Amino acid sequence: MLTVRDLLMHLPFGWDQYGEPTAVSQLIDGKQATVVGTIASIAAKRSMRKKLQLTEATLKDDAGGVLRLVWFHQPYLVNQLHQGDRIAVAGMVKGRYGVHEMSNPLQEKIDGGGPKRIRDLMPRYHLVQGLSSKKVAAWIDSVIGLAGELEDVLSDDVRERHHLLPVAEAVRMGHQPDNQLEWKMARHRMAFAELFELQATFALMRAGLAAEPAEPIPYRQEVIEAFKTGLGFELTKAQRRSTWEAFKDMDRHEPMNRLLNGDVGSGKTAVAAACAAMAHAAGFQTVVMAPTEILARQHLHKFRAYLEDSFPGLAVELLVSGQSAAERRRVKSAAASGQCALVVGTHALIEEDVELANLGLAIVDEQHRFGTRQRELLRQKGRGRPHFMAMTATPIPRTLALALYGEMSVSVIDELPPGRSPVQTEVVAPDGRRRAYELVREQVRLGRQAFVICPLIEESEVLVARSATAEFERLKADVFPDLQVGLVHGRLKNKDEVMSAFVKGDIQVLVATAVVEVGVDVPNATVMMIEGAERFGLAQLHQFRGRVGRGAGQSHCLLLSDDPSEPTLERLSLLTRIRDGFRLAEEDMRIRGMGELMGPRQHGMSDVAMQALEQPELLSDVREEAERVLESDPGFANHPVLKAAVANRLDQTSIS
Repeated sequence: MLTVRDLLMHLPFGWDQYGEPTAVSQLIDGKQATVVGTIASIAAKRSMRKKLQLTEATLKDDAGGVLRLVWFHQPYLVNQLHQGDRIAVAGMVKGRYGVHEMSNPLQEKIDGGGPKRIRDLMPRYHLVQGLSSKKVAAWIDSVIGLAGELEDVLSDDVRERHHLLPVAEAVRMGHQPDNQLEWKMARHRMAFAELFELQATFALMRAGLAAEPAEPIPYRQEVIEAFKTGLGFELTKAQRRSTWEAFKDMDRHEPMNRLLNGDVGSGKTAVAAACAAMAHAAGFQTVVMAPTEILARQHLHKFRAYLEDSFPGLAVELLVSGQSAAERRRVKSAAASGQCALVVGTHALIEEDVELANLGLAIVDEQHRFGTRQRELLRQKGRGRPHFMAMTATPIPRTLALALYGEMSVSVIDELPPGRSPVQTEVVAPDGRRRAYELVREQVRLGRQAFVICPLIEESEVLVARSATAEFERLKADVFPDLQVGLVHGRLKNKDEVMSAFVKGDIQVLVATAVVEVGVDVPNATVMMIEGAERFGLAQLHQFRGRVGRGAGQSHCLLLSDDPSEPTLERLSLLTRIRDGFRLAEEDMRIRGMGELMGPRQHGMSDVAMQALEQPELLSDVREEAERVLESDPGFANHPVLKAAVANRLDQTSIS
């Protein structure tokens, strides 16, 4: 949050409902309540056992009932509250039989009448360290009078069509509602407005792409026949459907802009290779950009295997920063002269001195790893506008795909090639850890390898790296002292070298964080052990599981949980029964909500908007409305507030 507007638009995610002031004699154990009375005593103390700083007080209500109050780590309260002060407190009640207390209650001095700041509904905000919901609510209180100055991104006719509140009223009801219904109405309006901005941005991007033509890549039956003959295996129905959707897009003047969403191991690379073959047959080059060098090298081997024998003269080259200067010069020269048909690489592809003679198709692997600006630089490497395909192995429910990638068409590969042996998946409770380690040791004795994934404990790469390092040291010293144990995380400078050593078999057990790309083919890895599995989403756990089971041996996925509660174990057990990543993503969305599934702040969407995506009909309404407004007002010239909001979103994505 940077401005007063940001603060006002940051609605609470929930409420503590304390109710109207209640007499002490009417308090109920385990219920939240508000009590008004006079301080009979107050003192700062230290607890006997842990020497914690406490502020203890007794509050006497007007009927003579006594409530014990205790605040932890707030010694300053003895200077703010005094015997004889009339105050209101609100919090969770503990105790019964006339002896009640509250721990860390909200408190407010009262000069006369009832409480002003402590209300029936007290907001709960998403916070950063050092802030409290009480502090944010106080800030809101001081600026909410400015809500009337906010410009509304929704025009009057849009609001009327969808029965939505004006922005000032929504802000007031969102932060200080009189009841839960007002809060829900405010959130609905805010969600609609945010999704409307997003869909208007996507509509403008689609219109811009349509206005900048590409050279069509005509479909040729003999090309696909040669490609299928050289593959050595049958394409699945989902692969054939996705390939045909891409071919139809490429055979138009409007540049293809397609997201290929396929489960781990579903064969997205084969679809991309078929498109590259069609581009080559039409005289065009293809570039494929991957997020890491080791993934780029993996793609190099696959594209060469799929294409070079079937299409004489179709050369596939690699361009990564880890190559020698002479090798990079050779590849750049081949790309600029048109001698190579396909260049696979990393960010090295978008360096200024990289040119392509006739780029017709640009492909990005793991779409979410690259910002819009990077993708745009890749698209600009040709003389005209190339067709564009993005691939992701994260199973995304269609509603969420429309919200996050609304400027793109979506192809889904929702079936796996036949012959892959299912990974034996097991939820391991805390007392089963030794057995899990024995399984790893047994597999290593058989010549296999294992992954150990450490959870993202907090949203800090530094802390995650430290956590993974600590686990690495523990496993190396105490659990597997006789094995070759390696470590890889996002802050490690030589992570490509470590991954290469694992691929070669020099490392037997690899400790890795979730933020590191471990999506490489290691057919010899047969164990995926995931620490703190309850901290991950089902779809993400399924992705980790897909990293094993790629060879001939039986593979295992061990979900280690520190939380033995029934809901956690039941959620994790879904992985033992469901092997379809898209079904698991849908289940995760149902159980944890859309925001938890994808991480709202990672995708530039508030939790209000993410939660609203659980209503598919709302997104459909918003999308239709955005397209209607753009059609009647190209460029949003007559909607200046919307135009500014869209421009701001385009600026944010262009530097991501």
